[in-house]
Amino acid sequence: MTAPVGLPLWLLAELTYRCPLQCPYCSNPIDYAQYKEELTTGEWFAVFDQARQMGAVQLGFSGGEPLVRQDLEELVAYAHKQGFYTNLITSGMGLTEARIASLKDAGLQHIQISFQASDPTVNNLLAGSKHAFEQKYEMSRLVKQYDYPMVLNFVIHRQNIDQIDQIIELCLELEADTVELAICQFYGWAFENIEGLLPTKEQVVRAERITNEYRKKIEDRGIKCKLIFVVPDYYEERPKPCMDGWGKIFLTVAPDGTALPCHAARQMPIEFPNVRQTPLKDIWYDSASFNQFRGDEWMPDMCQSCPDKERDYGGCRCQAFMLTGDAKNADPVCGKSPYHYLIEEARINSETPTPFEELRFRNPKNSKLLSISQEQLIPTRTVTD
Repeated sequence: MTAPVGLPLWLLAELTYRCPLQCPYCSNPIDYAQYKEELTTGEWFAVFDQARQMGAVQLGFSGGEPLVRQDLEELVAYAHKQGFYTNLITSGMGLTEARIASLKDAGLQHIQISFQASDPTVNNLLAGSKHAFEQKYEMSRLVKQYDYPMVLNFVIHRQNIDQIDQIIELCLELEADTVELAICQFYGWAFENIEGLLPTKEQVVRAERITNEYRKKIEDRGIKCKLIFVVPDYYEERPKPCMDGWGKIFLTVAPDGTALPCHAARQMPIEFPNVRQTPLKDIWYDSASFNQFRGDEWMPDMCQSCPDKERDYGGCRCQAFMLTGDAKNADPVCGKSPYHYLIEEARINSETPTPFEELRFRNPKNSKLLSISQEQLIPTRTVTD
């Protein structure tokens, strides 16, 4: 590792993998059901202390569903006292007006609520809950009333992309300040369901056009609502600067204390260190896993000589591993990668999608079944700390 190591400015605290919903695109690991020993309140306090001392300034509470943790208000209050800007990333399930008020009193500064669709029936089918849409809608109203920034997130995919105009209309109805229209990034459960979730190029182009039309309408009407449209990697020719570089700014701590350079890295053939055994400072600066893809010495020759390496840092290592079996390979998204044909094949397959009823929904049963099948495919772990 030759590149200087920056500060872990953004800490993501994945408090739990437990969640009342069963979204088929969940970013949690496929084998989440095997991780049951969550960090205690005191252990999270220690993580916050160490991260703050290292320079972390923003703290996201996520999951699973972080509201499942009954100590969430206590964790928020402690983090706020330590000087973090705190953000709750939630499905809204388990949220009540009383909890919104108590979180406000604890110092929470930001709440992001996710929807599955603008149509209640589609939303509830994707969530695996009969009352999900009603709950999300009501809680979004209350969040606005309690003077939080109204931030809504819609994961866009084949099952809802053709309703993009209705989705935006719902966001305007709810007086959203910021809306993330993020087309599926295919990790975790989304990768397992890619043939049923990846939209066609024509659908993506149409959705982006409609979003741009709404941006113009919003501007003309003087409405303060920012629409963020995120195109999936699979329709790009150059890789994104994933997490702004491996182990450069973002630090994730999983429910069991495993420290990760990004939330998807757990699927890699790497033994990541745990905050229960190793100080966070040692993990960030000295661990083999966090240093493995820093700098450019790890890159294949074609990436070493690429002028874009200072912009995209070689692309996504998780994606390279998922698609090629070797995290050091050039990201297949890159048009120059010898593995780009895999992306082109996925685009072709999107023309004949898997039916909705064949999607693998996130639940303990599917997690255990998929974990067994994946164990037979994952190579021996090669990097340890």
